[in-house]
Amino acid sequence: QVQLVESGGGLVQPGGSLRLSCVASGFTFSSYAMRWYRQAPGKERESVAYITSTGGLTTYADSVKGRFTISRDNAKNTVYLQMNSLKPEDTAVYYCYSGVGRGAWGQGTQVTVSS
Repeated sequence: QVQLVESGGGLVQPGGSLRLSCVASGFTFSSYAMRWYRQAPGKERESVAYITSTGGLTTYADSVKGRFTISRDNAKNTVYLQMNSLKPEDTAVYYCYSGVGRGAWGQGTQVTVSS
């Protein structure tokens, strides 16, 4: 079955960096665009970054533009989110998403930015 598994979250100080990974299985990963979302406590889930199936186009939320980079390795069925210059307001659970079928979500990985 379709499965998305995120990893790489953790506790980091403001200004620090983290790289999130999402490994996909159960579908033809290279045929689907991918997204990263995040949800902070008490807030709605928001789209953070998007990448097309080939990686040729990426888009970002204004709040992360210039600090986050989404990429993918279709040979490894993996999408990444490189997060630099992290701020306390980036604290959230981060999820990867594929539009395969009716849509598939990972279980999420917690990112906490705090001194």
